[in-house]
Amino acid sequence: MTQESVLVVDDERDMAESCGYFLRRAGFKVKLADSADEALEHLDRHRFDLVITDLKMPRMSGLSLLDAVKSRDPDIEVLLITGYPGIKTAVDAIKRGAFDYVPKPFDEAVLMERVGKALAHRRVKAGNEALQERLREGAARKMTYQSTQFADVVDEVRRAARTDTTVLVLGESGTGKELLAHYLHDESDRAGRPFIPVDCTTIPENLVESELFGHVKGAFTGATRDKIGLFQVADGGTLFLDEVGELPLAFQAKLLRALQERQVRPVGGSKVQDVDVRLVCATNRDLEAAVSTGRFREDLFYRLDVVRVVVPPLRDRVGDVGILSEIFRANFVAKNPTCRIEGIAGDAQEALAAFRWPGNVRQLSNAIERACALGKGRLIEMEDLTDDIAGRGSAVRVTSRTDVSEETFKEMKTRRVAAMESSYLVELLEKNKGNVTHSADAAGMTRSAFQKLMQRYGIKSRDYR
Repeated sequence: MTQESVLVVDDERDMAESCGYFLRRAGFKVKLADSADEALEHLDRHRFDLVITDLKMPRMSGLSLLDAVKSRDPDIEVLLITGYPGIKTAVDAIKRGAFDYVPKPFDEAVLMERVGKALAHRRVKAGNEALQERLREGAARKMTYQSTQFADVVDEVRRAARTDTTVLVLGESGTGKELLAHYLHDESDRAGRPFIPVDCTTIPENLVESELFGHVKGAFTGATRDKIGLFQVADGGTLFLDEVGELPLAFQAKLLRALQERQVRPVGGSKVQDVDVRLVCATNRDLEAAVSTGRFREDLFYRLDVVRVVVPPLRDRVGDVGILSEIFRANFVAKNPTCRIEGIAGDAQEALAAFRWPGNVRQLSNAIERACALGKGRLIEMEDLTDDIAGRGSAVRVTSRTDVSEETFKEMKTRRVAAMESSYLVELLEKNKGNVTHSADAAGMTRSAFQKLMQRYGIKSRDYR
Protein backbone atom coordinates (compact mmCIF):
# COMPACT_ATOMS: atom_id res chain seq x y z
CA MET A 1 0.00 0.00 0.00
CA THR A 2 1.35 3.46 -0.93
CA GLN A 3 2.35 5.51 2.10
CA GLU A 4 -0.19 8.27 2.60
CA SER A 5 1.01 11.86 2.93
CA VAL A 6 -0.22 14.49 5.40
CA LEU A 7 0.47 18.23 5.54
CA VAL A 8 0.20 19.83 9.01
CA VAL A 9 -0.28 23.62 9.15
CA ASP A 10 -0.07 25.55 12.43
CA ASP A 11 1.62 28.81 13.36
CA GLU A 12 2.34 27.27 16.78
CA ARG A 13 5.38 25.15 15.94
CA ASP A 14 5.13 22.98 19.06
CA MET A 15 1.58 22.01 18.18
CA ALA A 16 2.54 21.17 14.58
CA GLU A 17 5.53 19.08 15.65
CA SER A 18 3.45 17.21 18.22
CA CYS A 19 0.86 16.40 15.58
CA GLY A 20 3.59 15.38 13.13
CA TYR A 21 5.16 13.06 15.70
CA PHE A 22 1.90 11.16 16.19
CA LEU A 23 1.38 10.87 12.43
CA ARG A 24 4.90 9.64 11.67
CA ARG A 25 4.62 7.05 14.41
CA ALA A 26 1.47 5.77 12.69
CA GLY A 27 3.38 5.36 9.42
CA PHE A 28 2.39 8.50 7.48
CA LYS A 29 4.65 10.78 5.45
CA VAL A 30 4.42 14.22 7.05
CA LYS A 31 5.37 17.77 6.12
CA LEU A 32 4.97 20.77 8.44
CA ALA A 33 4.12 24.37 7.58
CA ASP A 34 4.13 27.43 9.88
CA SER A 35 1.64 29.38 7.77
CA ALA A 36 -0.97 29.04 5.06
CA ASP A 37 1.42 30.64 2.55
CA GLU A 38 4.06 27.99 3.24
CA ALA A 39 1.35 25.31 3.04
CA LEU A 40 0.36 26.49 -0.44
CA GLU A 41 3.97 26.25 -1.55
CA HIS A 42 4.08 22.63 -0.36
CA LEU A 43 0.80 21.92 -2.15
CA ASP A 44 2.23 23.27 -5.40
CA ARG A 45 5.25 20.95 -5.16
CA HIS A 46 3.91 17.78 -3.53
CA ARG A 47 0.88 15.51 -3.50
CA PHE A 48 -1.02 15.18 -0.23
CA ASP A 49 -3.89 12.97 0.85
CA LEU A 50 -4.79 15.02 3.92
CA VAL A 51 -4.25 18.55 5.21
CA ILE A 52 -4.55 19.27 8.94
CA THR A 53 -4.71 23.01 9.59
CA ASP A 54 -5.26 25.32 12.53
CA LEU A 55 -8.39 27.43 12.16
CA LYS A 56 -6.99 30.71 13.47
CA MET A 57 -3.73 31.81 11.86
CA PRO A 58 -2.32 35.24 10.92
CA ARG A 59 -2.61 36.60 7.36
CA MET A 60 -4.60 33.64 6.00
CA SER A 61 -7.04 31.70 8.16
CA GLY A 62 -7.65 27.99 8.11
CA LEU A 63 -10.95 28.61 6.30
CA SER A 64 -9.20 30.48 3.50
CA LEU A 65 -6.63 27.70 3.27
CA LEU A 66 -9.48 25.17 3.12
CA ASP A 67 -10.93 26.97 0.09
CA ALA A 68 -7.50 27.09 -1.56
CA VAL A 69 -6.89 23.39 -0.97
CA LYS A 70 -10.26 22.38 -2.41
CA SER A 71 -9.78 24.61 -5.45
CA ARG A 72 -6.47 22.82 -6.17
CA ASP A 73 -7.72 19.29 -5.55
CA PRO A 74 -11.27 18.59 -4.31
CA ASP A 75 -10.25 15.07 -3.30
CA ILE A 76 -7.77 16.16 -0.62
CA GLU A 77 -9.40 15.76 2.78
CA VAL A 78 -9.04 18.62 5.28
CA LEU A 79 -9.19 18.50 9.09
CA LEU A 80 -9.44 21.75 11.06
CA ILE A 81 -7.83 22.20 14.47
CA THR A 82 -9.78 24.61 16.64
CA GLY A 83 -9.85 25.66 20.26
CA TYR A 84 -13.55 26.55 19.85
CA PRO A 85 -15.23 23.35 18.59
CA GLY A 86 -18.72 24.71 19.17
CA ILE A 87 -18.38 27.88 17.13
CA LYS A 88 -20.36 28.44 13.97
CA THR A 89 -17.17 28.76 11.92
CA ALA A 90 -16.28 25.10 12.46
CA VAL A 91 -19.73 24.02 11.30
CA ASP A 92 -19.52 26.30 8.26
CA ALA A 93 -16.11 24.83 7.43
CA ILE A 94 -17.59 21.35 7.23
CA LYS A 95 -20.25 22.62 4.84
CA ARG A 96 -17.50 24.17 2.74
CA GLY A 97 -15.70 20.87 2.37
CA ALA A 98 -13.75 20.15 5.55
CA PHE A 99 -14.09 16.52 6.61
CA ASP A 100 -14.12 17.22 10.34
CA TYR A 101 -12.48 19.25 13.08
CA VAL A 102 -10.15 18.32 15.96
CA PRO A 103 -10.70 20.26 19.20
CA LYS A 104 -7.76 21.68 21.15
CA PRO A 105 -6.19 20.35 23.24
CA PHE A 106 -6.19 16.93 21.55
CA ASP A 107 -4.54 13.64 22.42
CA GLU A 108 -3.09 11.05 20.08
CA ALA A 109 -6.17 8.79 20.14
CA VAL A 110 -8.57 11.58 19.13
CA LEU A 111 -6.27 12.85 16.39
CA MET A 112 -5.63 9.43 14.88
CA GLU A 113 -9.33 8.56 14.96
CA ARG A 114 -10.16 11.66 12.90
CA VAL A 115 -7.21 11.08 10.58
CA GLY A 116 -8.20 7.46 10.03
CA LYS A 117 -11.78 8.36 9.14
CA ALA A 118 -10.74 11.16 6.80
CA LEU A 119 -8.28 8.99 4.88
CA ALA A 120 -10.73 6.08 4.75
CA HIS A 121 -13.28 8.46 3.25
CA ARG A 122 -10.72 9.50 0.64
CA ARG A 123 -10.02 5.87 -0.23
CA VAL A 124 -13.75 5.17 -0.60
CA LYS A 125 -14.04 8.06 -3.06
CA ALA A 126 -10.92 7.01 -4.95
CA GLY A 127 -12.27 3.48 -5.31
CA ASN A 128 -15.68 4.61 -6.52
CA GLU A 129 -15.30 6.50 -9.78
CA ALA A 130 -19.01 7.18 -10.12
CA LEU A 131 -19.22 8.63 -6.60
CA GLN A 132 -16.15 10.76 -7.23
CA GLU A 133 -17.70 12.26 -10.35
CA ARG A 134 -20.98 13.03 -8.57
CA LEU A 135 -19.19 14.70 -5.68
CA ARG A 136 -17.11 16.83 -8.04
CA GLU A 137 -19.95 17.95 -10.27
CA GLY A 138 -22.65 18.18 -7.62
CA ALA A 139 -24.88 15.99 -9.75
CA ALA A 140 -26.26 14.24 -6.68
CA ARG A 141 -27.83 17.52 -5.54
CA LYS A 142 -29.81 18.14 -8.73
CA MET A 143 -33.35 16.85 -8.69
CA THR A 144 -34.89 17.31 -12.13
CA TYR A 145 -38.48 16.34 -12.85
CA GLN A 146 -41.80 17.58 -14.16
CA SER A 147 -44.14 14.76 -13.19
CA THR A 148 -46.36 15.06 -10.15
CA GLN A 149 -45.56 11.41 -9.38
CA PHE A 150 -41.89 12.16 -8.77
CA ALA A 151 -42.65 15.53 -7.17
CA ASP A 152 -44.60 13.68 -4.47
CA VAL A 153 -41.61 11.41 -3.84
CA VAL A 154 -39.23 14.36 -3.54
CA ASP A 155 -41.56 16.07 -1.09
CA GLU A 156 -41.75 12.89 0.99
CA VAL A 157 -37.95 12.64 1.07
CA ARG A 158 -37.63 16.31 2.03
CA ARG A 159 -39.97 15.80 4.97
CA ALA A 160 -38.14 12.64 6.08
CA ALA A 161 -34.85 14.58 6.05
CA ARG A 162 -35.96 16.65 9.04
CA THR A 163 -35.32 13.73 11.40
CA ASP A 164 -32.78 10.92 11.71
CA THR A 165 -35.40 8.26 10.99
CA THR A 166 -34.26 5.25 8.96
CA VAL A 167 -35.58 5.38 5.40
CA LEU A 168 -36.21 2.46 3.05
CA VAL A 169 -36.28 3.40 -0.65
CA LEU A 170 -38.01 0.90 -2.93
CA GLY A 171 -38.14 0.85 -6.69
CA GLU A 172 -36.91 -0.79 -9.86
CA SER A 173 -33.23 -0.66 -10.78
CA GLY A 174 -32.24 2.60 -12.45
CA THR A 175 -35.05 4.75 -11.02
CA GLY A 176 -32.72 7.02 -9.03
CA LYS A 177 -32.84 5.53 -5.54
CA GLU A 178 -29.27 6.57 -4.72
CA LEU A 179 -29.93 10.05 -6.09
CA LEU A 180 -32.85 10.39 -3.68
CA ALA A 181 -30.76 9.07 -0.79
CA HIS A 182 -28.10 11.72 -1.47
CA TYR A 183 -30.79 14.38 -1.78
CA LEU A 184 -32.16 13.33 1.62
CA HIS A 185 -28.65 13.66 3.07
CA ASP A 186 -28.19 17.13 1.56
CA GLU A 187 -31.54 18.30 2.93
CA SER A 188 -30.77 17.06 6.44
CA ASP A 189 -28.71 18.52 9.28
CA ARG A 190 -25.97 16.09 8.24
CA ALA A 191 -25.30 17.93 4.98
CA GLY A 192 -21.59 18.50 4.57
CA ARG A 193 -20.68 15.36 6.50
CA PRO A 194 -19.83 12.08 4.75
CA PHE A 195 -22.36 10.42 2.47
CA ILE A 196 -21.13 6.86 1.98
CA PRO A 197 -22.92 4.66 -0.59
CA VAL A 198 -22.40 0.90 -0.38
CA ASP A 199 -23.51 -1.57 -3.06
CA CYS A 200 -24.18 -4.68 -1.00
CA THR A 201 -24.05 -6.91 -4.09
CA THR A 202 -20.38 -6.13 -4.71
CA ILE A 203 -19.05 -7.19 -1.29
CA PRO A 204 -18.05 -10.86 -0.91
CA GLU A 205 -20.14 -12.53 1.78
CA ASN A 206 -17.13 -13.30 3.98
CA LEU A 207 -15.99 -9.65 3.92
CA VAL A 208 -19.29 -7.85 4.60
CA GLU A 209 -18.69 -7.47 8.33
CA SER A 210 -15.11 -6.25 7.80
CA GLU A 211 -16.16 -3.71 5.15
CA LEU A 212 -18.95 -2.24 7.27
CA PHE A 213 -17.56 -2.60 10.82
CA GLY A 214 -13.81 -2.69 10.14
CA HIS A 215 -11.25 -5.11 11.55
CA VAL A 216 -8.13 -5.15 13.69
CA LYS A 217 -4.73 -6.31 12.57
CA GLY A 218 -4.47 -10.10 12.64
CA ALA A 219 -8.23 -10.67 12.77
CA PHE A 220 -7.96 -13.05 9.81
CA THR A 221 -5.52 -14.06 7.10
CA GLY A 222 -4.63 -10.97 5.10
CA ALA A 223 -5.56 -8.48 7.84
CA THR A 224 -2.10 -6.90 7.98
CA ARG A 225 -3.30 -3.61 9.48
CA ASP A 226 -6.28 -2.13 11.28
CA LYS A 227 -9.10 -1.13 8.95
CA ILE A 228 -11.82 1.42 9.62
CA GLY A 229 -15.25 0.23 8.55
CA LEU A 230 -17.69 2.22 6.46
CA PHE A 231 -19.93 2.77 9.49
CA GLN A 232 -17.06 4.64 11.13
CA VAL A 233 -16.22 6.51 7.91
CA ALA A 234 -19.85 7.69 7.72
CA ASP A 235 -19.85 8.77 11.39
CA GLY A 236 -21.81 12.00 11.67
CA GLY A 237 -23.20 11.55 8.17
CA THR A 238 -25.30 9.13 6.15
CA LEU A 239 -24.66 5.50 5.20
CA PHE A 240 -26.58 4.33 2.14
CA LEU A 241 -26.92 0.55 1.79
CA ASP A 242 -28.02 -0.16 -1.77
CA GLU A 243 -29.58 -3.58 -2.42
CA VAL A 244 -29.79 -4.21 1.32
CA GLY A 245 -31.81 -7.36 0.59
CA GLU A 246 -28.61 -9.03 -0.61
CA LEU A 247 -26.93 -8.88 2.81
CA PRO A 248 -26.06 -12.35 4.18
CA LEU A 249 -28.59 -13.63 6.70
CA ALA A 250 -25.85 -14.25 9.27
CA PHE A 251 -24.79 -10.59 9.18
CA GLN A 252 -28.31 -9.19 9.43
CA ALA A 253 -28.49 -9.81 13.19
CA LYS A 254 -25.24 -7.87 13.69
CA LEU A 255 -26.54 -4.99 11.60
CA LEU A 256 -29.72 -4.89 13.69
CA ARG A 257 -27.69 -4.72 16.90
CA ALA A 258 -25.48 -1.95 15.47
CA LEU A 259 -28.57 0.10 14.63
CA GLN A 260 -30.15 -0.43 18.03
CA GLU A 261 -27.00 0.16 20.09
CA ARG A 262 -25.44 2.76 17.74
CA GLN A 263 -22.19 0.86 18.21
CA VAL A 264 -20.05 -1.44 16.08
CA ARG A 265 -17.37 -3.93 17.02
CA PRO A 266 -14.55 -4.38 14.47
CA VAL A 267 -13.85 -7.96 13.45
CA GLY A 268 -11.32 -9.40 15.89
CA GLY A 269 -11.65 -6.43 18.24
CA SER A 270 -12.64 -6.45 21.88
CA LYS A 271 -13.90 -2.88 22.14
CA VAL A 272 -17.10 -1.45 20.68
CA GLN A 273 -17.02 1.92 18.94
CA ASP A 274 -19.82 4.49 19.09
CA VAL A 275 -21.16 5.60 15.70
CA ASP A 276 -23.62 8.35 14.82
CA VAL A 277 -24.95 7.32 11.42
CA ARG A 278 -28.18 8.00 9.60
CA LEU A 279 -29.04 4.83 7.66
CA VAL A 280 -30.83 4.88 4.32
CA CYS A 281 -31.43 1.58 2.53
CA ALA A 282 -32.69 0.69 -0.93
CA THR A 283 -33.65 -2.42 -2.83
CA ASN A 284 -35.55 -3.55 -5.91
CA ARG A 285 -36.40 -6.83 -4.19
CA ASP A 286 -39.64 -7.63 -2.38
CA LEU A 287 -38.34 -7.63 1.20
CA GLU A 288 -41.68 -8.69 2.64
CA ALA A 289 -41.57 -11.80 0.46
CA ALA A 290 -37.97 -12.39 1.55
CA VAL A 291 -39.12 -12.17 5.17
CA SER A 292 -41.88 -14.72 4.57
CA THR A 293 -39.38 -17.17 3.05
CA GLY A 294 -36.81 -16.67 5.80
CA ARG A 295 -34.22 -14.95 3.57
CA PHE A 296 -34.48 -11.64 5.46
CA ARG A 297 -34.91 -11.08 9.19
CA GLU A 298 -38.34 -9.78 10.15
CA ASP A 299 -37.01 -7.69 13.05
CA LEU A 300 -34.43 -6.02 10.80
CA PHE A 301 -37.07 -5.37 8.15
CA TYR A 302 -39.25 -3.45 10.61
CA ARG A 303 -36.19 -1.57 11.88
CA LEU A 304 -35.41 -0.41 8.33
CA ASP A 305 -38.99 0.13 7.14
CA VAL A 306 -39.77 3.18 9.28
CA VAL A 307 -40.25 5.63 6.43
CA ARG A 308 -40.92 3.87 3.13
CA VAL A 309 -40.35 5.77 -0.11
CA VAL A 310 -41.55 4.08 -3.31
CA VAL A 311 -39.93 5.46 -6.47
CA PRO A 312 -42.14 5.14 -9.56
CA PRO A 313 -40.62 3.70 -12.73
CA LEU A 314 -39.83 6.12 -15.53
CA ARG A 315 -42.71 4.79 -17.67
CA ASP A 316 -45.14 6.08 -15.02
CA ARG A 317 -43.56 9.54 -14.73
CA VAL A 318 -45.36 11.44 -17.45
CA GLY A 319 -43.31 14.36 -18.72
CA ASP A 320 -39.99 13.39 -17.14
CA VAL A 321 -38.52 11.64 -20.19
CA GLY A 322 -38.36 14.87 -22.21
CA ILE A 323 -36.67 17.03 -19.59
CA LEU A 324 -34.24 14.28 -18.56
CA SER A 325 -33.31 13.59 -22.18
CA GLU A 326 -32.38 17.23 -22.69
CA ILE A 327 -30.31 17.30 -19.52
CA PHE A 328 -28.42 14.14 -20.52
CA ARG A 329 -27.79 15.64 -23.97
CA ALA A 330 -26.50 18.90 -22.48
CA ASN A 331 -24.27 17.03 -20.01
CA PHE A 332 -22.75 14.94 -22.79
CA VAL A 333 -22.03 18.00 -24.93
CA ALA A 334 -20.46 19.79 -21.95
CA LYS A 335 -18.08 16.87 -21.40
CA ASN A 336 -17.39 16.37 -25.10
CA PRO A 337 -16.80 19.77 -26.75
CA THR A 338 -16.42 18.17 -30.18
CA CYS A 339 -20.03 16.95 -30.05
CA ARG A 340 -22.31 19.30 -32.01
CA ILE A 341 -25.69 17.88 -31.02
CA GLU A 342 -27.92 20.86 -30.21
CA GLY A 343 -31.25 19.19 -29.54
CA ILE A 344 -33.63 16.31 -30.21
CA ALA A 345 -35.84 16.10 -33.30
CA GLY A 346 -39.59 16.00 -32.80
CA ASP A 347 -40.16 12.43 -33.97
CA ALA A 348 -37.25 11.24 -31.83
CA GLN A 349 -38.78 12.99 -28.83
CA GLU A 350 -42.06 11.19 -29.47
CA ALA A 351 -40.28 7.84 -29.71
CA LEU A 352 -38.45 8.47 -26.45
CA ALA A 353 -41.69 9.44 -24.71
CA ALA A 354 -43.52 6.35 -26.02
CA PHE A 355 -40.85 3.83 -25.02
CA ARG A 356 -41.41 1.79 -21.84
CA TRP A 357 -37.84 2.10 -20.45
CA PRO A 358 -37.37 -1.23 -18.64
CA GLY A 359 -33.98 0.07 -17.44
CA ASN A 360 -35.55 3.37 -16.30
CA VAL A 361 -33.48 6.57 -16.01
CA ARG A 362 -30.17 4.72 -16.32
CA GLN A 363 -31.26 3.23 -19.64
CA LEU A 364 -32.46 6.63 -20.88
CA SER A 365 -29.12 8.17 -20.00
CA ASN A 366 -27.30 5.44 -21.92
CA ALA A 367 -29.60 5.87 -24.93
CA ILE A 368 -29.00 9.62 -25.12
CA GLU A 369 -25.24 9.20 -24.67
CA ARG A 370 -25.16 6.67 -27.52
CA ALA A 371 -27.24 8.92 -29.77
CA CYS A 372 -24.96 11.90 -29.07
CA ALA A 373 -21.84 9.84 -29.70
CA LEU A 374 -23.06 8.42 -33.02
CA GLY A 375 -25.26 11.28 -34.26
CA LYS A 376 -24.30 12.80 -37.60
CA GLY A 377 -26.23 16.06 -37.56
CA ARG A 378 -27.16 18.88 -35.20
CA LEU A 379 -30.14 17.00 -33.77
CA ILE A 380 -30.71 13.54 -32.39
CA GLU A 381 -32.76 11.87 -35.12
CA MET A 382 -34.76 8.65 -35.20
CA GLU A 383 -31.89 6.91 -36.97
CA ASP A 384 -29.63 7.70 -33.99
CA LEU A 385 -31.87 5.73 -31.61
CA THR A 386 -31.65 1.98 -31.16
CA ASP A 387 -34.14 -0.18 -33.04
CA ASP A 388 -36.21 -1.03 -29.98
CA ILE A 389 -36.59 2.63 -28.92
CA ALA A 390 -37.32 3.81 -32.46
CA GLY A 391 -39.91 1.05 -32.91
CA ARG A 392 -38.13 -0.60 -35.81
CA GLY A 393 -38.83 -4.08 -34.41
CA SER A 394 -36.35 -6.54 -32.97
CA ALA A 395 -32.73 -5.49 -32.74
CA VAL A 396 -31.83 -8.61 -34.72
CA ARG A 397 -33.56 -10.22 -37.63
CA VAL A 398 -35.96 -13.00 -36.67
CA THR A 399 -35.37 -16.05 -38.82
CA SER A 400 -38.46 -16.70 -40.88
CA ARG A 401 -40.13 -20.08 -41.01
CA THR A 402 -41.13 -21.79 -44.22
CA ASP A 403 -44.19 -23.44 -42.70
CA VAL A 404 -45.70 -20.37 -40.99
CA SER A 405 -49.17 -21.80 -41.48
CA GLU A 406 -48.22 -24.75 -39.30
CA GLU A 407 -47.14 -22.45 -36.41
CA THR A 408 -49.73 -21.57 -33.79
CA PHE A 409 -50.03 -17.99 -32.56
CA LYS A 410 -48.66 -19.05 -29.19
CA GLU A 411 -45.62 -20.67 -30.83
CA MET A 412 -45.01 -17.62 -32.96
CA LYS A 413 -45.25 -15.31 -29.96
CA THR A 414 -42.88 -17.48 -27.91
CA ARG A 415 -40.35 -17.62 -30.75
CA ARG A 416 -40.36 -13.87 -31.36
CA VAL A 417 -40.21 -12.96 -27.68
CA ALA A 418 -37.24 -15.29 -27.31
CA ALA A 419 -35.52 -13.67 -30.28
CA MET A 420 -36.07 -10.17 -28.86
CA GLU A 421 -34.96 -11.18 -25.38
CA SER A 422 -31.78 -12.83 -26.62
CA SER A 423 -30.91 -9.89 -28.88
CA TYR A 424 -31.51 -7.49 -26.01
CA LEU A 425 -29.14 -9.46 -23.77
CA VAL A 426 -26.49 -9.53 -26.47
CA GLU A 427 -26.82 -5.77 -27.08
CA LEU A 428 -26.37 -4.99 -23.38
CA LEU A 429 -23.39 -7.33 -23.02
CA GLU A 430 -21.73 -5.83 -26.08
CA LYS A 431 -22.27 -2.34 -24.73
CA ASN A 432 -20.91 -3.26 -21.29
CA LYS A 433 -18.04 -5.37 -22.65
CA GLY A 434 -19.34 -8.57 -21.11
CA ASN A 435 -19.89 -7.15 -17.62
CA VAL A 436 -22.96 -9.02 -16.35
CA THR A 437 -23.56 -6.74 -13.33
CA HIS A 438 -23.62 -3.55 -15.41
CA SER A 439 -25.77 -5.22 -18.08
CA ALA A 440 -28.27 -6.39 -15.46
CA ASP A 441 -28.45 -2.88 -13.98
CA ALA A 442 -29.12 -1.38 -17.41
CA ALA A 443 -31.92 -3.90 -17.94
CA GLY A 444 -33.47 -3.15 -14.55
CA MET A 445 -32.96 -6.76 -13.45
CA THR A 446 -31.12 -8.52 -10.66
CA ARG A 447 -27.84 -10.12 -11.63
CA SER A 448 -29.18 -13.62 -10.94
CA ALA A 449 -32.25 -13.10 -13.14
CA PHE A 450 -30.08 -11.76 -15.95
CA GLN A 451 -27.79 -14.80 -15.68
CA LYS A 452 -30.76 -17.18 -15.85
CA LEU A 453 -31.84 -15.59 -19.14
CA MET A 454 -28.28 -15.89 -20.44
CA GLN A 455 -28.28 -19.60 -19.57
CA ARG A 456 -31.66 -20.06 -21.24
CA TYR A 457 -30.33 -18.74 -24.54
CA GLY A 458 -26.80 -20.13 -24.24
CA ILE A 459 -25.19 -16.70 -24.08
CA LYS A 460 -21.67 -16.48 -22.60
CA SER A 461 -20.42 -13.17 -21.20
CA ARG A 462 -16.82 -14.00 -22.18
CA ASP A 463 -17.83 -13.82 -25.87
CA TYR A 464 -18.34 -10.03 -25.50
CA ARG A 465 -15.28 -8.99 -23.49
